[in-house]
Amino acid sequence: MVTCRDIVNLKLDGVELVAGEAGLNRVVSWVYLVQTKPYADHMNQGNFALIVVDYVRFDFDEVERAMEELVELGISGLGISVIDDREDIPEKLLKHADELELPFFYVRWKGASFVDISQSVGNLITETDIINKRTGDYLYNLLFGYDVNDRYVEKISGQFGLDFSKPQRVGIIVVDRKYGVNLEQDDHIYEYYANCLNQEVMKMEGHPMFMRFLNKFVLLFEAREDKEVEHEIEKVLRRLDTNPLFSESIQSTCILGPAYTDPGKYGQSYQEAKSLIPKKDQLPNPSHKKVLSVSTMGIYKYMFHGDNQREILDYCNNKLERLENYDSANGSYLEDTLLTYYMNGFNTVRTAEALFIHRNTLLNRIEKIEELLEIELNDYMEYLDLINCILVKRFMFL
Repeated sequence: MVTCRDIVNLKLDGVELVAGEAGLNRVVSWVYLVQTKPYADHMNQGNFALIVVDYVRFDFDEVERAMEELVELGISGLGISVIDDREDIPEKLLKHADELELPFFYVRWKGASFVDISQSVGNLITETDIINKRTGDYLYNLLFGYDVNDRYVEKISGQFGLDFSKPQRVGIIVVDRKYGVNLEQDDHIYEYYANCLNQEVMKMEGHPMFMRFLNKFVLLFEAREDKEVEHEIEKVLRRLDTNPLFSESIQSTCILGPAYTDPGKYGQSYQEAKSLIPKKDQLPNPSHKKVLSVSTMGIYKYMFHGDNQREILDYCNNKLERLENYDSANGSYLEDTLLTYYMNGFNTVRTAEALFIHRNTLLNRIEKIEELLEIELNDYMEYLDLINCILVKRFMFL
């Protein structure tokens, strides 16, 4: 992960930061030479944009208009070169960059090539990816190594400042993606999301180990009593997933495994968290938390290891038979309505919004449920039994 601050630290010959210092922590995904419109079709989030003021395609007024549009599209920084160094950059442009907190670089016309800048930034991104992979390799070996001996644990502890005498737990961040018409651009957005996530994790107080593994992100961190890291992860994922750059295409959930003090069992924490991934959308989560734990399954996790699973399933089938038959015959989603009503605290307004139906339609469904099951939904013990049956069946078949 590379930021505009890293570009400053490269001290590239002929390249000078002249405005927007407040935005130096913006993540740089690659370099983009601004030319063809519409810009949205030719760039990706996090691109470091370069513009030549040639007084044909771009003058300073056009640069300002382009800067506004490019910031909306999520560029990380902007470099300007003026043909023959004909004039200084207008003060109002620099002031506007400060207002936008957009790192604004002046690139000398003579002896400072955009090609060299692109190559230097590209090399830095590649080198950083290699360093991140090395960190990921250490974590991979901790989780999946056949022989995690004391010397290896001591080496990692020293390098990353982790105290393995304290309980550690694994978190798996699962990303749900929506694909558009440009699959390459979708992948670039995902890569930029990954870089931003990496940056946020590096800033966390607990300094978790972090790696990309297959199509997931994996963390290892100290399981403190105050759950400080868990709260930080919740805030980070909410912040990223509500960012306009990602909110339309990416939503994420972090699933936590149990904590262990024995490094040899960190892999077990990973496996237990992984086992919950197919069930994450079925877990009781009325507050829509981004961070879920194996403990969220509560008593349900004990129902799938005994010898009476057939008996439990028969009970649930009998309890839900009328609802399921009616839904199957009429496409009415009464079972989903029953569960959503519970998840939203029996609030009819929130339940109707969650189901994308009118409140009167919801009330009609509730009335039909009570009629079919011959119960009243204010009988909370009966209601809870129905909810348990729905969840047990859904967990059992995942």
